[in-house]
Amino acid sequence: MSRALPPTVGFDAGQNGHARVSGSLDFTTVSALLPVGVEAITGGHVAVMDLSDVAASDSSGLALLIEWLSAAKSANRTLRYENIPSQLKQLAGLSEVEELLTPG
Repeated sequence: MSRALPPTVGFDAGQNGHARVSGSLDFTTVSALLPVGVEAITGGHVAVMDLSDVAASDSSGLALLIEWLSAAKSANRTLRYENIPSQLKQLAGLSEVEELLTPG
């Protein structure tokens, strides 16, 4: 099922279980991204998300990543983030949730 995303964000579920998230993860985009990611994760299409093209993020972007991890866990799927931008790493550190975003 294809969903319309705001023009400032992208979600490309490519081959081999990898997806690329791009643009700005903020309160104006995460509500549209949430179901797209959940569908890809729970459907078994995505196990790795590349965040190298994320240009900016706020705390709602961090909440989105945590929510996607929760959806993966609930569906007994694995999910790993690659190339987490420094801004998101800082937010995760301040929120004391950095261990959720990086493999142990």
